[in-house]
Amino acid sequence: MNKKVIRRRIKKTKYNTKKSTFRDIFSLMYGDLQAAKNADPAARNFLEVALTYPGVHAVWAHRIANFLWNKGAKLSARIISQIARSKTGVDIHPGAKLGERLFIDHATGVVIGETAVVGKDCVIFHGVTLGGVAMVKGKRHPTVGNRVMIGAGAKILGPITIGDDCKIGANAVVTKAIPAGKVAVGVPAKCLDSSDKAKNDDLIVDPQLHIDA
Repeated sequence: MNKKVIRRRIKKTKYNTKKSTFRDIFSLMYGDLQAAKNADPAARNFLEVALTYPGVHAVWAHRIANFLWNKGAKLSARIISQIARSKTGVDIHPGAKLGERLFIDHATGVVIGETAVVGKDCVIFHGVTLGGVAMVKGKRHPTVGNRVMIGAGAKILGPITIGDDCKIGANAVVTKAIPAGKVAVGVPAKCLDSSDKAKNDDLIVDPQLHIDA
């Protein structure tokens, strides 16, 4: 196979990966619904979750807003995100990238910035901020890996990376990268020595609050 053919195939592949349709959005939304139903022991059925969970509504609104944002309809995307904010108490910039099966529990007070990235199968509790530390353009918000649990009130600030399978304790303030599989607690956040048992604990169990004196 000659180099021209290879280049054409690579170009075609890159183009196809960027295409998105409403069918893709509905698939993501169904995954979000399943994640909420599976993660919350108080959820009785899919209809209840779909009609009454503000965290699910916020993520769904973001799926649509992000689709429009990536298509260049940025004003429409911002309008949708602001309507969702007023209805759910969750402020997600339409430019943020949210992975599959995201569950925002209780929802109120969650803020996710424009350049934030959240991986797959994550759980975020109320009052969480994925924010920046400087008012500059470019990457300024956190990148959160897969299967991460972020406890209530936690603040993750700056263009740092939270590794896969991490747990961030309630009210922790994280300003430095956290390696994969770690539990971070406190102000400022520090990593705990995690035992095999801790690694196998249920992702949605909120770690105990630790605040340094």
